[in-house]
Amino acid sequence: MTTVRTLLDLPGLRLRPRAGNDLLDRPVTRIYVTELSDPGRYLSAGELVLSGLLWWRSPGDAEPFVAALARSGAAALAASGADSGGIPDDVVDACVRHRIPLLEVPADLSFSVITEQVVLALAAASDSARKRLQAAAGAPVETLVERASTELGLPCWVLSGLGRVVAGTAPLPMPADDVVRRYAAREAGPLTVLPVEGRHAVPWLIAVGGPLSTAQAELAEEVAGLVGVTRARAPRPEPELPEDVCVVALRTEGSDESRELLQELLPDGVVLESAGDTSYAAIGRWPESAAGSLSIVEPLLRAKRILGGVSESGPREEAIETARYALRVAARHAGRVAVVPAGEVGVHQLLLAGAPDGLRAALRRRVLGPLLAYDAEQHTDLVHTVRVFLECSGSPTRAAKALHVHVNTLRYRIGRAGELLGADLTEFTDQLDVYLALRAGDQAGG
Repeated sequence: MTTVRTLLDLPGLRLRPRAGNDLLDRPVTRIYVTELSDPGRYLSAGELVLSGLLWWRSPGDAEPFVAALARSGAAALAASGADSGGIPDDVVDACVRHRIPLLEVPADLSFSVITEQVVLALAAASDSARKRLQAAAGAPVETLVERASTELGLPCWVLSGLGRVVAGTAPLPMPADDVVRRYAAREAGPLTVLPVEGRHAVPWLIAVGGPLSTAQAELAEEVAGLVGVTRARAPRPEPELPEDVCVVALRTEGSDESRELLQELLPDGVVLESAGDTSYAAIGRWPESAAGSLSIVEPLLRAKRILGGVSESGPREEAIETARYALRVAARHAGRVAVVPAGEVGVHQLLLAGAPDGLRAALRRRVLGPLLAYDAEQHTDLVHTVRVFLECSGSPTRAAKALHVHVNTLRYRIGRAGELLGADLTEFTDQLDVYLALRAGDQAGG
């Protein structure tokens, strides 16, 4: 990494510090020559600004110039006083006030020589940095991130597309999921973010704490490639799981990303089955943050929707079947991401989820057919009355209150519905058959 101090050590330049001696370790990314009185719009962070001070006419002129350097994050100002009788005091004072290192350029030194020497120093440093990074090929991600931070002179992080910090050299200045969302939406932010190389369903990202010069961006891309190699080569241990496990069924509609997505989402899990767009993994427990992580990564995937079913803890085969049925329930939810824990699904829903659509539709027609036909002919809504009655646990009083009718009216309607259905709606088994038929219609879209 080239710093301001590095430039002071170049024997051919004979630069002399005039201000900011405690700031000489700032990294220098490139050189910019200007004689504009306010060059702010053309500056970028890390630049060595070279000026002959032709913009300086009288005391006070230095303030806007140096303030612009400070706002842009310039590394230092190298100034020649050959045309101004030396460096004016207000230039020195402004640099002290705005904490900009000031280097005095000898009056007999050509700017072309300075530019050439600085460019060569930056190129040599970049080449050395690249070689040092390449020498770390195959190292753990944490090591690569530390090397990258040293070479770039900026904090660095590797983030998973699920919003997880894989490694970093400092506390992340914003939530990781915000970084991923901004990247997915192509929104600018305080960090420079680029993808880690490699063909993975869930991408990893390199985040750097600040804007990058061209040379720095090239180094960051080098790091991205090395991290990608390390990720691809990293062994995946298979943890031992207890006899009773939680099983997650995950479907990535329209893509084959389910297996890799499960592996990244549940690093402590074991993939049990994987076929096409659906995979199953056994874990100790379902992390509460997992559903939110799926919503974060969804824009970065090829899948049209992400669906999940999560079983409760139990014997593996039973847990697989429960997760499979919960997944079928999730498939009937709206939205691009839907995860259904089995514990939040009624038993009747799990049972119906295991039945094919045609069977559910047939069940609805067989049990409810006469009542549906009557409602259509008479323009009544006995089906709704029966549903409310059953959802009120067969209580005429509660159902009448919910429907805003007299209890005798409710009893008459339920009796008429029972006649049409050939069922006694005060008997539990008949109630159960009719309720399941109603819910089968819901799940079949009827």
